[in-house]
Amino acid sequence: ALILHVDPSGDKSTDYGTTYEKLNDKVGLKTVLSYLYVSPTNKRKIMLLSDPEVESSILISNDEGATYQKYRLSFYIQSLLFHPKQEDWILAYSIDQKLYSSMDFGRRWHHPCSDKLFSLTYKKTLFANIFHILFLFTFIGAHYITCRIQECSETTRNGPFLHYIDVSSLVVQDEYIFIQVTDGGRANYYVSYKREPFMQIKLPKYSLPKDMHIISTDENQVFAAVQEWNQNDTYNLYISDTRGVYFTLALENVKSNRGLEGNVIIDLYEVAGIKGIFLANKKVEDQIKTFITYNKGRDWRLLQAPDSDLRGDPIHCLLPFCSLHLHLQISENPYTSGSISSKETVPGLLVATGNVGPELSYTEVGMFVSSDAGNSWRQIFEEEYSVWFLDWGGALVAMKHTSMPIRHVVSFDEGRTWNKYGFTSAPLFVDGSLVEPGIETQIMTIFGHLSLRSEWQLIKVDYKSIFSRRCTKDDFQTWHLHNQGEPCVMGERKIYKKRKAGACCSLTRDYSRTVVSEPCICAEWDFECDYGYERHSNNQCIPAFWFNPSSQLKECSLGQSYLNSTGYRRIVSNNCTDGLQEKYAARSEQCPGKAPRGLHILTSTGKLVAEQGYNTTFIIRMEEGDLQRTNIQLDFGDGTAVSYANFSPIEDGIRHIYKSTGIFQVTAYAENNLGSDLAALFLHVVCPVERVDLRVPFVAIRNKEVNLTAVVWPSQSGTLTYFWWFGNKYFQSQLLSFSPNLDYHNPDIPEWREDIGRVIKRALSAFGPFCKDVLYIVLPKPFPLQKCICGKIHFCVQLLCIKYPFVQNVCYKGLRCEKNSKCTKP
Repeated sequence: ALILHVDPSGDKSTDYGTTYEKLNDKVGLKTVLSYLYVSPTNKRKIMLLSDPEVESSILISNDEGATYQKYRLSFYIQSLLFHPKQEDWILAYSIDQKLYSSMDFGRRWHHPCSDKLFSLTYKKTLFANIFHILFLFTFIGAHYITCRIQECSETTRNGPFLHYIDVSSLVVQDEYIFIQVTDGGRANYYVSYKREPFMQIKLPKYSLPKDMHIISTDENQVFAAVQEWNQNDTYNLYISDTRGVYFTLALENVKSNRGLEGNVIIDLYEVAGIKGIFLANKKVEDQIKTFITYNKGRDWRLLQAPDSDLRGDPIHCLLPFCSLHLHLQISENPYTSGSISSKETVPGLLVATGNVGPELSYTEVGMFVSSDAGNSWRQIFEEEYSVWFLDWGGALVAMKHTSMPIRHVVSFDEGRTWNKYGFTSAPLFVDGSLVEPGIETQIMTIFGHLSLRSEWQLIKVDYKSIFSRRCTKDDFQTWHLHNQGEPCVMGERKIYKKRKAGACCSLTRDYSRTVVSEPCICAEWDFECDYGYERHSNNQCIPAFWFNPSSQLKECSLGQSYLNSTGYRRIVSNNCTDGLQEKYAARSEQCPGKAPRGLHILTSTGKLVAEQGYNTTFIIRMEEGDLQRTNIQLDFGDGTAVSYANFSPIEDGIRHIYKSTGIFQVTAYAENNLGSDLAALFLHVVCPVERVDLRVPFVAIRNKEVNLTAVVWPSQSGTLTYFWWFGNKYFQSQLLSFSPNLDYHNPDIPEWREDIGRVIKRALSAFGPFCKDVLYIVLPKPFPLQKCICGKIHFCVQLLCIKYPFVQNVCYKGLRCEKNSKCTKP
């Protein structure tokens, strides 16, 4: 362990603070240090950076700081990035925003890219021997490129994503690369899995994200927190398939906070050592409640409160009105423990700050511990403490959160009993403590003050004398992982070996914690709903109202095969076998030859108004049919039409400029050898109003009608709304439109009208046969029969069919209007 005393000159200790030596004796008396880096793959290699305000140099040690070599630099380093596998490969980002690379741990540097590419900003991440760069190219956005660390010339660079992406949106994490592209004020997210071509991330259709954070990419699956357009202090939690493309909702309204540097922190905690167990704080009707899942977000439940308090008195807490709630923040300060802790070396043991009641409290808090992975809890303190794990979790060390001088307490039985110990002869004002992570240690370094005016004290606490012997087989017991008694968790039955409570023995480095691990038979809780499906009260996954299962065949050509979803997918990293696996698994089927169906045409803006003389982009979509074998014809309604052999050339839309104003019927026609489909929209092409002439008679007779005329130039300005003022009163002409609330709740989704239309049609179909592709108007009863509605077929109806011109007139549920204007049954 290397401990560096915070001072411009620096003191160093390699024996957990027992002895210190001045770094100036190694690096020179006049050297002022700013940063210390330790190679992540070789702890003996250390790099020190000098203060850039004094000089630009680095000091390199290959012997854990025993000796240093000094190298002067021609640039000033702002940050360093070490390769995850090659210990000598380093990237440096300079203060003047240039990129440098070294292949020999900083002894020699070269500038692999031209100044032009990095003159503004970049973001970098290493993977194998590739580094990923985000650099500004124009004010429109940034370009994302990759190149090998050995060389990054213009001829060797590669651009995995051809279009501009948002600045600072590049995230490279494990097998995934994420980028963001904002178009028309709406953010679109893309992912590359295993460095394959980018694909657009698919959230549920009516998810409108304004912010997204990648929380985890463990076990070949992505956890993402998405803030919807109507959320402020909460996020929705989504979980993906293996490729990170199709996301389904795991939990709504998860609480969020801001970190010390303004970063977003999601109240979600993954329990260490056992896969699939997460804790989350969810906002429920303005109350924050803690939920737990044992199957990676498929099912969530509240935490059961302890049966009794510290004094042994029973706690009366009835679910769901009362439960245990926990603070889930991981400390951003390395010298404090955070509000919740768990360790991979102690499976099932959790220690957290929280309270019992109807909601999470920030004032009345205590400390709670669970020895069975969150199934049951015990209270250990009535106030807030920092808790650390020692010797692979064999001991818990607790220090009270207080401004008063304190001693510390230690427990060897997972918090059931505690013993008090002192650091010094006098109580200490503790500022923080440090336990080196990831190693077998029984040593803590504590720093603080003996009095409010005393100097800073560093204290080494060695607990080796408490662990008097090595553990033997008699010091262990078995523990069965379960979820409220169910032994199968994430498709496995696991039995762990744990040190017996109260055994004051130390563990060996190579002891095994898992005794038994065997797969379970697949059950309902091992499967989540697939993309586009929602779980209903009968626990079945059925298609959401906006999702058409056959739409997955759009890119499926005749002769190919595809995986036909049953609406379920096995939870990623779940290891169950047999059982329901065959029933719920997606089935490989041959792509059927299909006639075009569900053809839609819309504008790129979602509006049915266009301006004369400017480009209008039409988007054509088809729910079913072979995209590669379907001909497309588009008639713009102004005497111009275009044809395409398949959908490939029109994926980005078809542009057209109207030279005159008016209302134009735009018609799309799709046809293959199995059939055809038709779609149309009416587009208002307008031009700006140049002048309005009001014609009013100079004289009018009281109580007599008078004609007022407004003449607008140009005469074909399109659909207008007129406002008439008569003294202090004004009147507005009304246009037939949807309720503004619908647009408010569905911003930037122009096709919501189609989705709602399908819902209404399904509801109306319950009343009997109905007209296809028509507009239904429900009229109040009794229907006035003064006159009939005239059209190709005359009806006086309670359910009125108003036909589009290109739809065959076949209607039902009506009363035929005879010549004498009296309605009779048809």
